[in-house]
Amino acid sequence: MGLEKLHAFDAGKWGKVIRFLKEDQLISDGNIVEAREATEDDLLVVHTKRYLRSLKWSLVVATITEIPPVAFLPNFLVQRKVLKPLRTQTGGTIMAGKLAVERGWAINVGGGFHHCSGDKGGGFCAYADITLAIKFLFERVEGVSKAAIIDLDAHQGNGHERDFLDDKRVFIMDVYNRHIYPGDTHAKRAIRRKVELDWGTEDAEYLHKVALHTEGVLNEMRPDVIVYNAGTDILDGDPLGGLSISPQGIVKRDEVVFRAARSRSIPILMVTSGGYQKKTARIIADSILNLHRQRLIGPEALEEGEGTSTLVSSMMRGPVSAGSAHSAV
Repeated sequence: MGLEKLHAFDAGKWGKVIRFLKEDQLISDGNIVEAREATEDDLLVVHTKRYLRSLKWSLVVATITEIPPVAFLPNFLVQRKVLKPLRTQTGGTIMAGKLAVERGWAINVGGGFHHCSGDKGGGFCAYADITLAIKFLFERVEGVSKAAIIDLDAHQGNGHERDFLDDKRVFIMDVYNRHIYPGDTHAKRAIRRKVELDWGTEDAEYLHKVALHTEGVLNEMRPDVIVYNAGTDILDGDPLGGLSISPQGIVKRDEVVFRAARSRSIPILMVTSGGYQKKTARIIADSILNLHRQRLIGPEALEEGEGTSTLVSSMMRGPVSAGSAHSAV
């Protein structure tokens, strides 16, 4: 409806990533798993009924998404045009968590709504997809009892931190610009590896800290799954991130995290989270292509005995079925 032009977020980012990967012949419709919309029962695994009812007020959704005109739209339109796509991305993250455990890795091209907790949305995030994915795995997948969240978006992931504040099963590492939103002091108590960055942090310092602390997390705790929040708002020039990481630095960052996980045979789920420049879609695609070149994802992993692999899209359709309520059709 044109409202996306009023927002810092590029609403077409995820579709562009898929298009770039198709153009580079990494994927086709036949090997993309289609995300299904999270149902109310799914969402109630984490969210309170009171919070979900609040989303029936357009003003509440306008506040969360920071698009003031949404407040004046009939809520049925808000549900269909704003919240349904977010529920689909949330369903994609839940599904990708299960696929990551089954097959070694999965990437949801979308998701990463790390400012939303079970009872409160904010920062463009209306559903707590990271929390949901982990809770689903704990409750419904045998052998998953410990998880690590490696949150490398430029902003503090206060949503999942509030959800797991007293849950020792979840180890949270968060690397973020200390000077920007949300500055949630209470939520910081949940972070077990906290790396606070200053304005304009560049590649060398950033990559050193990411590598050091990722290794530290996985040496300190061997999780059954890693949820990797791979925000690209760390990119130099991002209007909201305030850091100065190059495109090559982002590609290398993702490689560092995947290499640490794959070398230990720990399943990893990646979500794409924030990133507020038009060029971020190309960088995400380039990073996925690099992971494939480095044989950290793709069919080569099967040949090496590391399991199969899956790319989940909230934007495109594919006929692959994973055999669960949150799988593709």
